[in-house]
Amino acid sequence: MDLPSTSSQSTGQSAFQTIAVVGLGTMGTGIAEVLAQAGREVIGIDISEAATRRATAALAAATARSVARERLTEQEREGVLARFRTFTELSAAADADLVIEVVPESYELKQRLFRELDAIVRPDTILATGTNALSVTRLAAESQRPERVLGLHFFNPAPAMKLVEVVSSVLTAPPAVEAVTLLARELGKEPVSVGDRPGFVADGLLFGYLNQAAAMYESKYASREDIDAAMRLGCGLPMGPLALLDLIGVDTARTVLEAMYASSGDRLHAPAPILGHLAEAGLTGQKSGRGFYTYAEPGSSTIVRDAQTPLDGARLGEGRPVAKVGVAGSGTMASGIAQVFAQAGFAVVRAARSQEKASAAKAAIGKSLDRAVSKGKLTEENAARTLERISPAGSLDAFADVDLAVEAVAEDLAVKQELFAALDKVCKPGAVLATTTSSLPVIAVARVTSRPQDVIGMHFFNPAPAMKLVEVVRTVLTSDDVHATVREICLKVRKHPVDCGDRAGFIVNALLFPYLNNAVKMVEQHYASLDDIDAAMKLGGGYPMGPFELLDVVGLDVSLAIEKVLHKEFRDPGLAPSPLLEHLVAAGCLGRKTGRGFREYARR
Repeated sequence: MDLPSTSSQSTGQSAFQTIAVVGLGTMGTGIAEVLAQAGREVIGIDISEAATRRATAALAAATARSVARERLTEQEREGVLARFRTFTELSAAADADLVIEVVPESYELKQRLFRELDAIVRPDTILATGTNALSVTRLAAESQRPERVLGLHFFNPAPAMKLVEVVSSVLTAPPAVEAVTLLARELGKEPVSVGDRPGFVADGLLFGYLNQAAAMYESKYASREDIDAAMRLGCGLPMGPLALLDLIGVDTARTVLEAMYASSGDRLHAPAPILGHLAEAGLTGQKSGRGFYTYAEPGSSTIVRDAQTPLDGARLGEGRPVAKVGVAGSGTMASGIAQVFAQAGFAVVRAARSQEKASAAKAAIGKSLDRAVSKGKLTEENAARTLERISPAGSLDAFADVDLAVEAVAEDLAVKQELFAALDKVCKPGAVLATTTSSLPVIAVARVTSRPQDVIGMHFFNPAPAMKLVEVVRTVLTSDDVHATVREICLKVRKHPVDCGDRAGFIVNALLFPYLNNAVKMVEQHYASLDDIDAAMKLGGGYPMGPFELLDVVGLDVSLAIEKVLHKEFRDPGLAPSPLLEHLVAAGCLGRKTGRGFREYARR
């Protein structure tokens, strides 16, 4: 068989001028639009005449919007529409240089399609599957010429999403991969070359995270709204995991996870039972009008109130009055928290191990406020008033009259327990004692006090002045009025509180760090490069940072410590920290702060 010649690269143009798209659902229609916009002759094929009509109408509407936004001229629009022809017979693919199938995720259906295409297309035609869950190797094995079969995984919506995963099996000929990769670049996409495993890179990491979020909700650990808000506000993600599952389709997610679990045997990929229950009940998400959320109608993205929706303005009960706040610690997090409270009008006592350290910490807050003024986020008058509200103190004795004491010291249980034992002696009766721990058990610090009912977790995110999220962590002993107090305080300091129970990682870290750990394992197994994985998650998942960028910013030592806590708490083999991460930490490669982590950085 003659594969497309890579000599076409020298002319800057791929060999694919006529491309068939088989399956004109949402994804197939989007791919057809991308191809027609890029000047290709597109043969759209679907057994349903209704689907072909919808695809034609969708392309007409999309190009009309482009004309209205002055991205296309009317003449260019007419050219795009003329290049898209639809058929209901597979024989229409006979003249195609490339066939991209986007039919439902079923081995039986896709294998039958490949066998039929073998008898229709030219010997040099490349066959691409758009699967994100099934084995490309298994599909290629059904073809008479498996060297021409590969995966071409676009992301939804195809016109907007930049990532394309080019998936080769052990049977795929390199020239086929090169030709398809060149085409992806010509379409304005960012191609990432990966091997054949369920989920590939982006979905391989994404669906494990989504599965854990579904399991977290199913266990009633946190509400759907709080899980989604936590990941949007705590990680900067465009959508929360449960809303994203509804968008993808609960049934689709279950299919992908089943394929991943069959391949990996990792319990993190075993579909959460709730996914099966919802799918079997027909509650598949936006497309059915109901999934984790309820929607205005099938196909709508508008969430409407249902029986699980929290009542607007519902109060948890009467909280305790808070006028004065104590913040213990001399690091960046403590400074940020002190600034947040002072900006909201609270009198703040900033305690450190010495008066000198406390004064230096206040000066650091002053510099932060100056930066806010220079960026136009704060007036000089407000900055001055904020700084005046902060009183530096060289010992915890200054906390004698605070209404709320917040600790932000080292993430070490012994250190925190020693501090809380001291707060118990110093703080007045009725004062709320809060820990900012991100991974340690709140009950373990509460129990060293004589008033565990007054102790609660108040996990701010760094940098505290900018990040809107606070995880409010109550223990089995935390009193209702303490919980209500902290919820009210969060709103007063313009933060978004989410409730969660006292278990390792709370919401954000419990979902984030297994995802990061799995990314490290991909590199460790030589499946994909750092750059390709980072690109895949930014371009395909909408993440603000790739996993390795984030690990180097957070600190590999911090990440390893959190992963060890999660593994110890949940006893799941899939949560065991990657040996590669442990080796880098042992070597002192901790990320940006040391100049080297997964990447090297210029020392300042």
